[in-house]
Amino acid sequence: MSNANVTINMVAKEALMIAHEKASFIGSINRSYDDYYAKTGGKIGSALRIKNPNQYSVTTGSRVMEVQDQDSTTQSITMASQYHVDMRFNSAELALDIDKLSAEYIRPAVSVLMSKIDGECLVQATKDTFNTAGTAGTIVGTVTSGFSDTSALGKARAKINQGLAPSDNRSIQLDSVTMASVSNGIKGLFLPSNQVTKAFTEGFIARSAMADFYENERTWSVANPADVAGEIDEQAETNFVQGATVVHMDGFTTAANLLPGMVFEWEGVYACHPETKQAYSHLQQFVVVSVANPSSGDADITFSPAIYTTGAKQNVCTSTGAALTWTSTGQDGKDITFFGSASTAYRQNLMYHKDAFTFVTADLPLMGGADKCSRIQQDGIALRVWQDGDIRNDELLMRIDILWGFKTIRPYWASRLSN
Repeated sequence: MSNANVTINMVAKEALMIAHEKASFIGSINRSYDDYYAKTGGKIGSALRIKNPNQYSVTTGSRVMEVQDQDSTTQSITMASQYHVDMRFNSAELALDIDKLSAEYIRPAVSVLMSKIDGECLVQATKDTFNTAGTAGTIVGTVTSGFSDTSALGKARAKINQGLAPSDNRSIQLDSVTMASVSNGIKGLFLPSNQVTKAFTEGFIARSAMADFYENERTWSVANPADVAGEIDEQAETNFVQGATVVHMDGFTTAANLLPGMVFEWEGVYACHPETKQAYSHLQQFVVVSVANPSSGDADITFSPAIYTTGAKQNVCTSTGAALTWTSTGQDGKDITFFGSASTAYRQNLMYHKDAFTFVTADLPLMGGADKCSRIQQDGIALRVWQDGDIRNDELLMRIDILWGFKTIRPYWASRLSN
């Protein structure tokens, strides 16, 4: 029987194959492999820049050109996370072939590694997503009076459509309880699909609402504090600039209890079409990014998305489509209402287009000689396997590493499905 542990490339290939199987969320989003580090190896803190698409305004009512400057912007993805699993083998275990080695050691090790990364990425993606559909406190698909209400699926789909996401490559991550409820509600719509045979992740269930369904117990729950209502303080409006992401709020009992990931609506601030700038029928939803300078009932709230009231990037307006008023009193006292009830937790499932998020990996340096260290990449996932002997204890030590980063790049192309 061959000694598979010595063949480090074989171990690396087996580990990578298992990594693909276990990445339910990562496997359904944009994955980028940065070959810039292929020779020297990446280091923690290295950043990859992604260029954002330009946005333009349409000139009407005149033949005269209104030339627009190119407003090119980028986003940085910092590959600051190096995760790894470490193991040891004795002389007897070194005699195992690759199949037994995989079943007993590699598979459980890589499974827990990818499960942790997949879960952290899904949680961060959900926290970054401000669009929210569903009825707070009601599981999607719950049967009431003989009727299963799955309308949240259509509402989430509509939010993504209104953000102008392409109609292909859409997915939904649902916890098992919600999956059971939804499956019961739309079981008549689940039809055989050739995509089932193409799915490489183990959670794929079916397709509906223009999206592939995945079952994932790592979906996030937001726990609302006792404060779920406040108002705008006039201090925030005196120095308003386009692209604002911070506002001063008051009217809370304890503003410090507000949490990142909470979604709120702003009285009178409506969403608008990204291109025509016509008002949608719903208020723009925002998500809390951070809370600063809390003092009793007030605090500075950093939120997303940034507010633009005019120009090519305009994303908010009044209910009639008119420009919002941003004077010292124009927004003062406007109500802020958070999604859900006070002191209640809500499971946040997620519908999204593939390119709403991106997962980036890079090569790590080869260490200790090519015969003991190997790296391999496929479909945007790169792993390094490194092994060496411990002569004192007659053991072989081995570690499997991944250097990765995650970024929400198009949050309008995603929507929560709240229970």
